[in-house]
Amino acid sequence: MALRLLQVNLKARDDAALGRFWAEALGWTVSSGGSGATGVQPAGFVWQDPVGVCVDVIAVPDPETVKYRAHLDLATTSAVHQAELVARLTELGAKPADVGQGDVPWTVLADPEGNVFCVLEPREIYRDTGPIAAVVVDCADPGAMARFWGEAIGWTPHEVTEDHARLRSATGDGPFLEFLRMPGSESVWNRFHLDLLPNRGDEQAGEVARLRALGATLTDIGQGDVPWVVLADPEGNEFCVLGPA
Repeated sequence: MALRLLQVNLKARDDAALGRFWAEALGWTVSSGGSGATGVQPAGFVWQDPVGVCVDVIAVPDPETVKYRAHLDLATTSAVHQAELVARLTELGAKPADVGQGDVPWTVLADPEGNVFCVLEPREIYRDTGPIAAVVVDCADPGAMARFWGEAIGWTPHEVTEDHARLRSATGDGPFLEFLRMPGSESVWNRFHLDLLPNRGDEQAGEVARLRALGATLTDIGQGDVPWVVLADPEGNEFCVLGPA
């Protein structure tokens, strides 16, 4: 197996502006990959880094969708840090968001283009993840999703219950990938998806075939003739297998 989770891909009307927001939010740097694409990376990130998970903001004409099935959870180290981070994000243009969370110890915000994310209260499990604690995906069957994604990218299960599943890289570095049982998590077009990178460009076709054998399906979202392959996982969440860099 030769795939790794490279980045979270986020659609936007203004990729440069939203990229700047997320760079400031995470304390990372901005690197422009060309017109309509803004990369957000940890300082010193190397493309073939086997651990780092970046953010790639892509401009599209109309990024709206009716429901967001995936979001980022941001880590904090103390109650003071959580409050300071929420205040700083608000100054950068984030706004409070109500997704029916009720009275919870974390803070739900939306970035300047309306993408919902959470600023978590301090949790021991996220003490060494970096600024992104987890990529969280709503789903109908967390166990089945954990099995698919564990096989897809070789990540290790840390907790699997009827309502929640948590995976992390085999090295124990970087953010978690989490699946949360959520009623009504039907498949819709998402402005948030994952990009996977083969270790070598010539492994792309073999990795796509392996993923299809695991239950992924080829998906047409209007991508046209591109060097990456768009797939959907067993619950319909789109993701991409990138081609040669």
